[in-house]
Amino acid sequence: MSHNLNINQGHASMFYFGETPWHRLGTKLARPATAAEAMEQAGLNFNVAKRPLRAMISKREFVEVEDHFGIVRMDTGDCLGVVGSRYEPIQNRDCFSFFDPLVDRSESIYHTAGVIGKGEKIWLLAKLPDYIRIGPKRDPVEKYLLLYNSHDGSSHIRIKLSPIRVVCQNTLSSALRGVDDEVKVKHTASAPEKLEEAHKLLGLTNSLYQELDFIFNRMALRKLTGKDILDYVKALVPDNPEAENNTRTENIRKKILDLHESRPDAAMHRGTAFGVYNAVTEMVDHFVTTDDPNKQLKSIWFGSGERLKLKAFQLAEDLVKN
Repeated sequence: MSHNLNINQGHASMFYFGETPWHRLGTKLARPATAAEAMEQAGLNFNVAKRPLRAMISKREFVEVEDHFGIVRMDTGDCLGVVGSRYEPIQNRDCFSFFDPLVDRSESIYHTAGVIGKGEKIWLLAKLPDYIRIGPKRDPVEKYLLLYNSHDGSSHIRIKLSPIRVVCQNTLSSALRGVDDEVKVKHTASAPEKLEEAHKLLGLTNSLYQELDFIFNRMALRKLTGKDILDYVKALVPDNPEAENNTRTENIRKKILDLHESRPDAAMHRGTAFGVYNAVTEMVDHFVTTDDPNKQLKSIWFGSGERLKLKAFQLAEDLVKN
């Protein structure tokens, strides 16, 4: 099952509003969801518990494994992972409560949420009010907050800004100078308090998105020559001196240049720093594919794809400054 979405009683544990993702699985909603609807429609209405771990010595004899525990999904009995003694699970409902200061829980802000595997990982994507408008044609970018959590000990709770360009659904990663636009919370006894502290990100969201508005619009005004664009792409994807040849490097560069030059949705920003930066985000989000869509999604949000987009953002910002 390449999508690896949790399948519970024949239904994929995911909902979405808008374009159809994930092999056409999940429940499509006519509008964004409230917290209660998202819990239900995405199959997130389950609890997990930390239980002692035992090793089987013989068919009738077990011994407790010291300082190791299993995280058990209570509705199915599945063991989602093995963790240490300091690990404390954070329930799905508590992840939703993080967004409560934004809006009343009855307001519809959730655009997608879902469960991966047997319940090992979950995510929520919540839309904030208003848009960033870029360039003379006021190209809209929607403002989101992404929350990602694991129940198997593999990841912190992670909460980050996630601006998405409406016309092509590109996730525009950013690296704001001197500001953390991502919060990480460890699964320890103090995690609920630290999740409360993470609300500082909510307090910063308006100012952070205002800063992004300013930077993106400056990028859209920064005109580039053909040489500027080629130099940008070479700096982004440099030659690998240890490789036998640079065919892969050249293919990546060519794809970015092709997207910048030929895609219809690129026309309004072609020949600008924002245009070539957006070509990079489009390549990462829509053209770098793997056999495992979950790995692809994690790459776009937190992995190698995200790192490439952050580097692209920094290079584009340097062009504006210079």
